[in-house]
Amino acid sequence: MLEHVYRRTSLCAQLDAVYVATCDEEIRRAVKGFGGRVLMTSSRHERATDRIAEAARSLDGDIILMVQGDEPMITPEMIDASLAPFRQDASVVCVNLAARIETIEDFRDRNTIKVVIADNDDALYMSRSPIPSMARVPFGQTPAYKQVCVIPFRRDFLLRFATLPPTPLEQAESIDMLRALEHGYRVRMVRTARATQAVDTPEDLARVEGLMREDALIGAYGAAT
Repeated sequence: MLEHVYRRTSLCAQLDAVYVATCDEEIRRAVKGFGGRVLMTSSRHERATDRIAEAARSLDGDIILMVQGDEPMITPEMIDASLAPFRQDASVVCVNLAARIETIEDFRDRNTIKVVIADNDDALYMSRSPIPSMARVPFGQTPAYKQVCVIPFRRDFLLRFATLPPTPLEQAESIDMLRALEHGYRVRMVRTARATQAVDTPEDLARVEGLMREDALIGAYGAAT
């Protein structure tokens, strides 16, 4: 799956280079085996964003994009959409993709990071618990969104993020972006209409395989799978 995510990410023409950031020698060998590029990092990181920040110190780009290795349904259009706010608004320092949650099972799944979004498209909060509450409104009547781990940063903000102390909500929820929110930084959300599914369990993998077969049937990125 790592090679699959790497190659699909590489399809985006806006990216100057794609790397795998890891502390694991086995992963390094696997990436080198399929011709990918690797940046080795410390084994002490608890958050993916901190690992990417370390890797970014050796890179010169103004924008650093993080795609987590469990996002096999990544497409160039999703990356393009995540990068657009940086051109539109100089104050934007970090962007996350968000996708509509389509099932109550996904809404209740703790592996699904839920996000509530303000009218200005900035994140209000993220949680592994079901938010917003459906106690008064049935599921589906009020849109619910999940974080998609396609996350670009302005390089200077990413390096600043790594110097910020971890925050209580970040640690309670185990969600990187809460560190930014708790320290008063904005996280711009961009909604994507593409079907997407992160892989956290064998059941997720089976679901992704089915969704990607549907993509191949309609001619969408079949050659990249």
